[in-house]
Amino acid sequence: MDQRSRDRIHWHCRRGLLELDLVLERFVARHLDTLTAGQTEVFKELLAYEDNDLLDMVMGRAEPVNESLTAVLEMMRTV
Repeated sequence: MDQRSRDRIHWHCRRGLLELDLVLERFVARHLDTLTAGQTEVFKELLAYEDNDLLDMVMGRAEPVNESLTAVLEMMRTV
């Protein structure tokens, strides 16, 4: 992944909810360099969700509509 893509992902991780910011920052710090191309695309798809919806999925209070998001969500839940 090139630096421009990394920067774009970091920018999209800046959210309006502190709890979500913390989860996303830890996830990116631990996993961004080791994500496969498919996992990176799933992560970008997750970042397109509204803050409250994404936080609910990360916290396990809501299930994703698309099951392909589940594996990356599980990774996010463990950070």
